[in-house]
Amino acid sequence: MLKTFLDMLYPVRCPVCGNIVIPKDRNICTQCEDKLQFISEPRCKKCSKPIDDEQKEYCIDCEKREYHYEQGFSVWIYDSAIKKAIMDFKYRHKKEYAKYFTQAVVERYGNKILYLAPDALVPVPLHKSKYRERGYNQAEILARSIGKELNIPVLPDLLVRNKKTLPQKQLSDKERLKNLREAFEINKAYDENKISKLNRLMLVDDIYTTGSTIEACASVLKQKGISCVYFITLCTGKGF
Repeated sequence: MLKTFLDMLYPVRCPVCGNIVIPKDRNICTQCEDKLQFISEPRCKKCSKPIDDEQKEYCIDCEKREYHYEQGFSVWIYDSAIKKAIMDFKYRHKKEYAKYFTQAVVERYGNKILYLAPDALVPVPLHKSKYRERGYNQAEILARSIGKELNIPVLPDLLVRNKKTLPQKQLSDKERLKNLREAFEINKAYDENKISKLNRLMLVDDIYTTGSTIEACASVLKQKGISCVYFITLCTGKGF
């Protein structure tokens, strides 16, 4: 009875259109989910970006650069249909959208994530000033939700963003790399003994574009002796 009352008081709203979702056991409107571009084959074997040639193994970015992470996965192509949902989740306190995002991640990659067996999920951190301004880190909310669903520990404080960077979307590829240089470090609360117990980690973020942010985090983790670094994001761009 309490659940019924709460459902009436706080109905599930679609992350795409914002309307109340019917039937009640869904987290998104059927017609809105049909608008989303889920990533399918062919895709880059390294970063999961969709590619336009089945004969290719890697996207343009992964052909040009070497990354410290082993492999990554994304659910959707970043287009107008999913963009509003991500922006609302990220900037407009629609933290409840994590429920649908987690459902989509687990349905498509849950078994793969469990097979890779990360010791923990690590959300990409915000700078403390941005955290104060926003009040939460969307990557942490997503990581905790996925971790709860798959029974994987989450280390929200392992990485620290010690440099206030410019928004990546305003920068070129070269500027993005420079912008993120030395932007992340391992939390000093994690001494060598704690770090030595971590072997495989999976980074969690909302969007993967050129991979500069994920690469900066993976590089720091590898420097501290982490053997394997993977990532999961909600969205990515095209790899062609």
